[in-house]
Amino acid sequence: MGKLPNVLTIGEVSRRSGVPHTALRFYEERGLITSERTAGNQRKYARAVLRRLAFIRTAQRVGLSLEEIRDALATLPAGRTPTKTDWTRLSNLWRGELDARIDAMQRLRDRLTACIGCGCLSLKSCNLMNKDDELAAYGPGAPRLRARSEGGIG
Repeated sequence: MGKLPNVLTIGEVSRRSGVPHTALRFYEERGLITSERTAGNQRKYARAVLRRLAFIRTAQRVGLSLEEIRDALATLPAGRTPTKTDWTRLSNLWRGELDARIDAMQRLRDRLTACIGCGCLSLKSCNLMNKDDELAAYGPGAPRLRARSEGGIG
């Protein structure tokens, strides 16, 4: 078997990675991946982009935004693919944020269950519609809609 090529076309990268052409262009526009252009203005990607794409897709699956992923990839030396050590270091940094997201989702789930359990959907007591009853100090009714001269906050 011959030596594998060091550069890949956008079609080859798309087939090998499962990432659509449009997403590859989008990732490139956002600075997540890079390509070189031929004299005919065709994109050519270094083979290492395949590992970088796997890193991006995995990070997306755990709920990270493209901005967070781009920032993480920017901490790597230029031209180097992410390694297992890189993933371990970055995932440890993300752990606290992911734990906070999980906690927030669990609290939301618990509040939703309580709201559905009572069935009232009361704007007075519902934690989802009136979190911490922040507008109670403005009195009954719709304080955001009342004129300021009448004690509203609108």
